[in-house]
Amino acid sequence: MISTVEQITEEALALPSEARALLADRLVESLDPTEDGYVRQLWVKEALGRRDDIRAGRVQTIPGDEALARVRRAFTK
Repeated sequence: MISTVEQITEEALALPSEARALLADRLVESLDPTEDGYVRQLWVKEALGRRDDIRAGRVQTIPGDEALARVRRAFTK
């Protein structure tokens, strides 16, 4: 099974970014709903950590429009 997962991963990573995003969405949707609470807890922990980093000045924030412009430039390259 490991080689199959590795093969699938290799093929998936070769897809264009839009197709990879769609695949990721479908895989996440297929997960066991009972795990949803655990995943939600992990995201809350991550979000709170990021918030704390911003409040403590450990990271430099940028305006949302600049962030979107950077993302758009990354996808047009």
